[in-house]
Amino acid sequence: KKVHAPDISIVEESLLNTTSEKASVTYEDRLNFVNEIAQPMAGRKLTKKIYKFIKKASKNREYCKSGLKLVQSSIRKGATGLVILAGDVTPVDVMIHLPAVCEDKDIPYCYVPSKEDIGTAMGVTRGVIAILIIDHSDIQENFAEVLAEIQALPIPF
Repeated sequence: KKVHAPDISIVEESLLNTTSEKASVTYEDRLNFVNEIAQPMAGRKLTKKIYKFIKKASKNREYCKSGLKLVQSSIRKGATGLVILAGDVTPVDVMIHLPAVCEDKDIPYCYVPSKEDIGTAMGVTRGVIAILIIDHSDIQENFAEVLAEIQALPIPF
């Protein structure tokens, strides 16, 4: 039997409503488990918007590439778009090189607090540490909106 991924509405509710009894882990609690290199980190509202965007983009597998190996190979082959990285990856050495690769190729990126929430937004049961969302006409309006907010985030160095 297939195990269905949890509903993204629980994740969205926990991000916006910190006093809910359903929401056992809040956005601030997730930030406690984030690595030191996870900069620029998306804020609470941007994180929710990113999860909704991932949910919409993942309906067609050609728009998004998930997983560190596939994202890295797609970027090397010339794919462009938007990279979302999980901030709670351990060990950090697994993905520490990916922001530098994104900066070399001029691909915008940002971190969100939880790899499990990225997986939930995609509709899978496992956590996803990296996702590349490729611009397409079907998701253009959401892509432009999220891209503008990510580019407005300050890069720490």
